[in-house]
Amino acid sequence: MILSLRESLETCKSSLATCQTELEAAKSEIQKWRSAFENESSIPAGASLEPKLVINYLQTLKSSEELLREQLEKAKKKEAAFIVTFAKREQEIAELKSAVRDLKAQLKPPSMQARRLLLDPAIHEEFTRLKNLVEEKDKKVKELHDNIAAMNFTPQSKMGKMLMAKCRTLQEENEEIGNQAAEGKIHELAMKLALQKSQNAELRSQFEGLYEHMEGLTNDVEKSNETVLLLQEKLEEKDQELKKLKLQLQQKTFVEEKTDPCPNKTVSADEFKKEAEVS
Repeated sequence: MILSLRESLETCKSSLATCQTELEAAKSEIQKWRSAFENESSIPAGASLEPKLVINYLQTLKSSEELLREQLEKAKKKEAAFIVTFAKREQEIAELKSAVRDLKAQLKPPSMQARRLLLDPAIHEEFTRLKNLVEEKDKKVKELHDNIAAMNFTPQSKMGKMLMAKCRTLQEENEEIGNQAAEGKIHELAMKLALQKSQNAELRSQFEGLYEHMEGLTNDVEKSNETVLLLQEKLEEKDQELKKLKLQLQQKTFVEEKTDPCPNKTVSADEFKKEAEVS
């Protein structure tokens, strides 16, 4: 009895130990899954890892997987269509190549015909002329290449140093000539400016003289106008005196005629006044 109890106790202990190991393994597995879900970028930080959240995440993954499968199927269909069109294009290219080969074979003259063409004097002469022209052109091209190679130089070479020194001297001479030309132009402009200033001063003096002369003329005109007015006044006075003298003379003649015994020369006072007014 005791032995059986001991055996059952040992079996219980062993089963308990196995259960504990299984529990530890399950805990470690759960911790792995938890850390994996915590490190997932799609799950918000700080969110509690509930079973519902995990199920929703798995459902979204499944739906995205289905979408990707659909896209993959569409891509496969497109790929198949492209393969078919590519095969058609390759077939067309092969047909075109064969047609080109046939055309080349048709256009290529046979060797005997080519020999006959070369043996023709006119064609042979034209061929030799063209060949000579090509040779001459090749010679000219070669000469030009040689000239270009001869003209090429580096600043460190002897010819390059000489040319650089010549360029520097020419540049200095050009700068000196430019400075001299600029100085000559400045001197010429200064002379023109001085001449213009002297002409302006002369014109100013002439204008001032003319202005003074005009002022003198205006004064003379004003004085002459004043003298004319005075003369007009004097002339009017003289006219009045002349009228008075005429009136006195007429009165005197009237008195003399009145005292004259001749009756035909009598004049009334009214007629005398009229004659005086008319005169």
